[in-house]
Amino acid sequence: MVRSWYELSDYVTLKRVGGLRLSPDGRRLVAPVSGLKPDGTAFGTSLWEIDPEGRAEPRRLTRSVEGEAAPAFLPDGSLLFSSKRPDAESKEGGDKPALWLLPADGGEARRVAARPGGIGAVAVARDAGTVVFASDTLPGTAGAEEDEDARKARKDAGVTAILHESFPVRHWDHDLGPGEPRLFAAAPPADASGALGEPADLTPAPGKALVNADFDVSPDGTTAVMDWTVIGPAAQPRDRLVAVDTATGATRVLAEDPERDFSAPSFAPDGRSVVAIRSYDGAPGGEPRDATLWVVDAATGEGRDVLAGSELWPREAAWSADSRSLFFIADENGRRPVFRLDLDTSRLTRVTGDDGAYSALQPARDGAALYALRDSWDEPPTPVRLDPVAEDGLPVRLPAPDLPLQVPGRLTEVEARADDGTRVRSWLVLPEEASADSPAPLLLWIHGGPYMSFNGWSWRWNPWLLAARGYAVLLPDPALSTGYGQDMLRRAWGTWGPRTFADLMAAVDAATARDDVDGERTAAMGGSFGGYMANWVAGHTDRFKAVVTHASLWDLESFSSSTDLPPAWTAEFGDPDTSPERYRAASPHRAADSVRTPVLVIHGDKDYRVPIGQGLQLWWDLMRREVDAKFLYFPDENHWVLAPGNIAVWYETVFAFLDHHVLGKEWKRPEHL
Repeated sequence: MVRSWYELSDYVTLKRVGGLRLSPDGRRLVAPVSGLKPDGTAFGTSLWEIDPEGRAEPRRLTRSVEGEAAPAFLPDGSLLFSSKRPDAESKEGGDKPALWLLPADGGEARRVAARPGGIGAVAVARDAGTVVFASDTLPGTAGAEEDEDARKARKDAGVTAILHESFPVRHWDHDLGPGEPRLFAAAPPADASGALGEPADLTPAPGKALVNADFDVSPDGTTAVMDWTVIGPAAQPRDRLVAVDTATGATRVLAEDPERDFSAPSFAPDGRSVVAIRSYDGAPGGEPRDATLWVVDAATGEGRDVLAGSELWPREAAWSADSRSLFFIADENGRRPVFRLDLDTSRLTRVTGDDGAYSALQPARDGAALYALRDSWDEPPTPVRLDPVAEDGLPVRLPAPDLPLQVPGRLTEVEARADDGTRVRSWLVLPEEASADSPAPLLLWIHGGPYMSFNGWSWRWNPWLLAARGYAVLLPDPALSTGYGQDMLRRAWGTWGPRTFADLMAAVDAATARDDVDGERTAAMGGSFGGYMANWVAGHTDRFKAVVTHASLWDLESFSSSTDLPPAWTAEFGDPDTSPERYRAASPHRAADSVRTPVLVIHGDKDYRVPIGQGLQLWWDLMRREVDAKFLYFPDENHWVLAPGNIAVWYETVFAFLDHHVLGKEWKRPEHL
């Protein structure tokens, strides 16, 4: 049944599918699904079963206030997941997530492993069932009991301080330390009522090498492979691939490159090879960043670039059942299709031929089907079944919670030519009533990244909520967008503002040339890099009646050393001490005196990627120049706004600001502000 959903009170109650996991026999799909908790003040995640055949309605498998996540199947079909739910027998739990097991026949879930620092990501050996998991552990401790004692002593002493001896110190929205992530390996339960075997510490002194690591375990359970961060000269991190023997803890390097990183490793079903994403950060004044697929022999470490000569930028990869092909997704022309690469012949085939953006690839072990999540600007993430040998095939949608949704308008594409002749394409969301007789006011949305594409559904910034209020929303892919080849990145690499601005203005010109769009009533908004560009727009044109800037970069020089990830910016702009002119030329704050457009500034205090200092400096610079501006501040939100009540207030404030300045309505302060 299609339901109404684009009023804010309905929107925040929608269930959202966030991943997929296929059972070994191919008969069950399990998806983490987020939704409102009973008190309505936060979102929680539960596990749902999706019928791979598409006949049965989705069925909720788990239910607790704490929620469940990270599903992984054992070879016998039983399901592992993590949760903070208390154990019914011991009454322990509720502080850190433990590992739970739901039997294949349904039954009652039971806790099978716990650690003082909790249990994070999990990988399972497809044949042996060996379980490898991550757990935060205090440095210098050996064993769970010693770790727990050290944590208690720290708490009893009233110590919250963290001593850092290496980079990094925080990530996105959370502080790192005092614990360090380690990997542990354990045998699967010996019987229907048992727990995991005694975990073996595979990485007893990793430092911060595994802070953001992905990992996998070989089908026979003998080897774990992970990306391992090494800090080099000038605090520059580099990720290598490391293999660890799960019985002895012996380590060896599978792949490393002084100029490239390796991430997201995955073992082939036959255990002989590992695929990883090899990425290049770029160089100041040189080539921009890129990525490819690297396949390495698990025994010898001999590797090769299997996408050599292609400009596709892989985001995720999965092995075919016979280990002879790779499925992967990559941005392409405002879409994110699924591709199949035959490793013997290097033949590359586009599996999907629609407008979808795919993720969470799950190939069936018999080779008969490929499951994935599909989304697009007119459809939220939806489980689908694909033909793995198809060329430009179409998906078969599977029933999922709260789906499908009917959008309040229509979606089309707009193409423009930039001043240098480059094609710039956009998605355009139009309200149902937009026509030549009733043209819709236009809102330019600028994507973040910047190395991404506007190719799929967004729960955080949803244009249909604006379309339901009568706005057309333009979603362009300007310079620095992926899916258009490396030249699209080269055009603005290390300069950002001027070239991207020219592309955005060309896209707006093309949209406002339509008779169903009102070029006199326009606004611009963006978040993160999109916020940076919204700031640039405010300082370089008066064509918009309002600008909304969220989690935005304002002073690029000060930002580069206060963000949680300074090396990312030195790779593109160089050392700010020796090349300050690069930062200054690309910094929006240098045009502060030219800002005349009303600006809504939005920032969260817990944002470590774009620290709150950027928002505060922007706000002060606008205030002392007497710009008509407002500051929506979230003391407990991060780069994103995640609490249901704050989400509603975010949209209400944006609606009110745009309605006032674009439509000429009276300013109305949101109720809870």
